[in-house]
Amino acid sequence: MTSPPQDLDPRSLLPDFVTRLSVGPYRRLCPTTKLVIAFAEALIAIGVRGWTGPLAVACTVVVVAAYARVLRRALVIVTLTAPLVLSIVLVNTFFFPGAHDVLVRLGPLTATTTGVTAAAQAVLRVAAFALSVSLFSLTTQADDLLADLERRGLGRRGHFVIGAALSTIPRMRERIAEVTEAQRARGLDTESSRLRRVAGIVPLVGPVIFNSLTEVEERTMALEARGFSAPTRRIQLKSFPETPLERTLAWSIVVGTVVLLILSIAGLLAGLP
Repeated sequence: MTSPPQDLDPRSLLPDFVTRLSVGPYRRLCPTTKLVIAFAEALIAIGVRGWTGPLAVACTVVVVAAYARVLRRALVIVTLTAPLVLSIVLVNTFFFPGAHDVLVRLGPLTATTTGVTAAAQAVLRVAAFALSVSLFSLTTQADDLLADLERRGLGRRGHFVIGAALSTIPRMRERIAEVTEAQRARGLDTESSRLRRVAGIVPLVGPVIFNSLTEVEERTMALEARGFSAPTRRIQLKSFPETPLERTLAWSIVVGTVVLLILSIAGLLAGLP
């Protein structure tokens, strides 16, 4: 069996599904570029005063998500913010400090016009922020983002920390489902009254925490066995071409976002609604 030539690119030996790029104009953008766009949208939605910033971000994200065919899934993710939105509406509507323009009285509670306006703006900011995050997560694979960041100089420890953070919630959901099925096979009641189901949470907490700690140890040993601390540079198996236009767009977004935030903090955008 002959060995491959020394000057042969190892990526040429990989199957197509490993090196295949995403389909679609927005999906094909460099992962770091999409990360910059998501950060800019989130900062504008939260940091720019008035209605203009979050409304512009929300409209832009909705159009891009519809074009990328992920709008429905993005809206489903946004609905997960319902508890936060409900608390924002209640607190701002009835307990907004210094508001005296009474809109309606409900017993001891008083709704004010100022509070309703502030609540609506806060809800729009949360929705715009959630939309920007969901669009990025639905159009960018975590492995692609980490590979592109490592290509740009991100250290291995940073690679591991970010990768672990991105995979924590999906892995935790899988682990909870696995433990629940295992405990149900042992006779755990998960389908009767709410009180019994709440009591059934206790047998789930211990195995989930124990498995999480065990997985951390196993992952550490696996990384060391694969040369995590080795001084050599790793070979990038997947490349993400970045055109000069895309690079210019990313830097323009960064500069524009910083300028908008500075103008908003300085009060120079007060004329915007």
